[in-house]
Amino acid sequence: MSCHDVSPDPGALAVEARTAEPTVVLVGNPNVGKSTLFNTLTGARQHVVNAPGTTVELQTGTWRGVGGTARVRLVDLPGTYSLLARTPDEQVTADTVAGQSAAGAPDVVLAVVEAPGLARSLYLLGQVARTGRPVVVALTLSDVASSRGVPVDADRLAAALGVPVVAVDPRTGSGRTELTEAVAEALVRPSHVQGLRARPTDEQVANGSGDAALADADEIFTWVSGVQAALDRPAVATPVRTWSDRVDRLLLDPWVGVPVFALVMWGLFQLATAVAAPLMAAVDTLVNGWVGDGLRALLPSSGGFAWVEGLLVDGVLAGVGTVLSFAPLMGLMFVAIAILEDSGYLARAAFVADRAMRLIGLDGRAVLPLVVGFGCNLPALAATRTLPHARQRLLTGLLVPYTSCTARLTVYILLATVFFPSNPGTAIFLMYVASVVLVVVGGLLLRRTAFRDVRTEPFVLALPAYQRPRVRALGLSAWVRVRAFVLKAGRIIVVTLTAVWLLMAVPMTGNHPVGDVPVEDSLYGSAAQAIAPVFAPAGFGSWQASAALATGFVAKEVVVGSFAQSFAVAEPEDPSQPGDLGTQMQATFERTSGGHPAAAAAAFMVFVLAYSPCLATIAEQRRLFGVRWTLRAVGIGLALAWVGAVLVFQIGSRLGGLA
Repeated sequence: MSCHDVSPDPGALAVEARTAEPTVVLVGNPNVGKSTLFNTLTGARQHVVNAPGTTVELQTGTWRGVGGTARVRLVDLPGTYSLLARTPDEQVTADTVAGQSAAGAPDVVLAVVEAPGLARSLYLLGQVARTGRPVVVALTLSDVASSRGVPVDADRLAAALGVPVVAVDPRTGSGRTELTEAVAEALVRPSHVQGLRARPTDEQVANGSGDAALADADEIFTWVSGVQAALDRPAVATPVRTWSDRVDRLLLDPWVGVPVFALVMWGLFQLATAVAAPLMAAVDTLVNGWVGDGLRALLPSSGGFAWVEGLLVDGVLAGVGTVLSFAPLMGLMFVAIAILEDSGYLARAAFVADRAMRLIGLDGRAVLPLVVGFGCNLPALAATRTLPHARQRLLTGLLVPYTSCTARLTVYILLATVFFPSNPGTAIFLMYVASVVLVVVGGLLLRRTAFRDVRTEPFVLALPAYQRPRVRALGLSAWVRVRAFVLKAGRIIVVTLTAVWLLMAVPMTGNHPVGDVPVEDSLYGSAAQAIAPVFAPAGFGSWQASAALATGFVAKEVVVGSFAQSFAVAEPEDPSQPGDLGTQMQATFERTSGGHPAAAAAAFMVFVLAYSPCLATIAEQRRLFGVRWTLRAVGIGLALAWVGAVLVFQIGSRLGGLA
């Protein structure tokens, strides 16, 4: 898959198309090495835009040194098995190859053909050829085909097709020079696949239906058979037991594969929590500690301009620190996912998890982001890139925020310790059960409403051979994606956190200077007091609770600190030892709940579970899926959280408070 740094800009491709650079598009089946070849040809000179009017990502980059042109614009299109599109991703590929996209017609189609699955790749190539586009073929995995007893000779294939065919290894860069020369030649003297007539204009063929479509497919299949016959290779490979086959006998067996899969998912969970946490803390200390202290020493701390220090240090710099502190986490997760994908194991994990994921109308590839979400929702959204279709990525991305991340755990521990002292572990466990229920029920509801078009089809996946991941490619991929997050989602985070500081710095009551205002007297506190009655039916209608929830919109782990600040007590270092904060919370919840504090605490925990994820996650949702879907997701989450909290409190209080 390509990098998922998406910037929903419908005109982006059209703008790029108006440049003088020739356009070459990469077309091929999934898992043929297309995106690896893209990284090899473009290096770090790449970015991603949305296909106009869609949430489908197209990775674009600059390919330098192609013949007499200074550079070529290379576009990595979504992988597909056919140009008769059934999904938005496949439609984007079909429209781009046909020259019907906003970017115009490509100058050359660089078709990536997989040697072990030659017939499957040739069928797509035949469809591309029918569009009349100039073609150059990059032949991948030739060594794997030879090991399976079905070698493909690039020269004989070129003679059969009538276009240049270059054997390449995208992982090592072998064949890159020859491929560059072939594309440069095709830009000057276009090469067209022989043996196929131009594609009919019959609308039935375009829609993939009717007798005309069948006749069209039959003609391509006949052509594919002719090409294979010209290669003088066996149509069916002589069975050869490869190393990958021997490993798959274990990993695809339920008795071994499921425990191995669980262990790998546990490793990803640990990576998103225990391993990333010290790195995130170190970056936070560097930015908000050392750099913040340096800025405070340089800026005025008294007089009429004291607020400048607060704005720059506690507002802007705090936002920058938040963004940068997530960078190690994102980098680690991107590398880990790329290792699983590049090694070939991710396809096996999808196979093992497929039956469970079909309960919510998704295939096995959705399990990765949902598992990662229990560690942190932010990298879980990034992990949706492993799903093959835009609508599947969107559906999974909408479910990810309902996985209970470790940041929420801090809040659960505090509330469970204070209000359920005899059974805190049970209370916390039930929150994770509730999280799983939300994901399953939410998936079922979405599949039957807004996502009826996401079909549950038989899971057919070509298992790639196991390979050793390439360090340089992994590093490049992670760097591009982390950079995209910092530059795009980071802007939203910094602006929002600066706005939060301004709300807390402006006094509404009392004679306080700007930037030095108690929470309850600030504009932020006034807003919290205005919102508090909304939560009265849930039993926690105090301004302290509403202020904590508003702060939790920025980051769930700061809910505890917000409570401590509102009650003017020290924040406990260990939430299981709440001290004075626990006493203050107990008294407040007792008052707002009418004598049912445990029921109100349970309702508060349910609200924390279901309402909007942290600001960084929302920014990533916006980057991946656009503003409209992000606002819908936030609105649905808030409504679901409020209804759930009210139900828990109203039922719990009538049953005796759940104490």
